[in-house]
Order: sequence, then structure tokens, then C-alpha cells
Amino acid sequence: MDFDQLLVRFFNTTEIQDLPPEQVAAGVDRLRLQFGLEKDSGRRFALWCLMFMLGIAPDIADAFDDEEDREAARDFMDAAEQEMEDEDDDAE
Repeated sequence: MDFDQLLVRFFNTTEIQDLPPEQVAAGVDRLRLQFGLEKDSGRRFALWCLMFMLGIAPDIADAFDDEEDREAARDFMDAAEQEMEDEDDDAE
């Protein structure tokens, strides 16, 4: 799943920073609902990644039963945080 496609699917835009708070809240509700219903591990992982990037991801232990999925989530967290640090370093 493409990040921009997920944003459009749940928030109807790729520019969520421009949305009023009630539209963001509605998108978050839709995202959380879909995450709870999703059975496909790949799609579930993609939804969790989006939730992580938005700061609303559930704890890894609660989100994933499979250890491989939990490890992939940890790897994603590390990579995302490293990229944000690199961007901060480049801005200085």
C-alpha cells in the first residue's frame, strides 16, 4: 500500500495538515476501525505504519501477534526515526 493512497483513503487528501480537526478525527476513527478489522498481515502492517507516522499507533505487542510482524514494526520505527533525525541534521 502506498502512503499517499492510504492518506486519500482515510482522509480524502494527502495534505492532512490542511484539514480541520474534526476531519482529522474522522479519518483517524476510520483508520483505527480498519486496522481492527484487517486480517491480512501485510495490509495490517501498512495501516500500523501509517498510524505510527501520525503518532496514533497502538503498542507493537498489542498490534501484532506474530513475532516477525513485531520485529518488522520495530525496524520500521527505527528507520523512520533515523530518517527524521537525518532530516533534522540536514536542516542545520
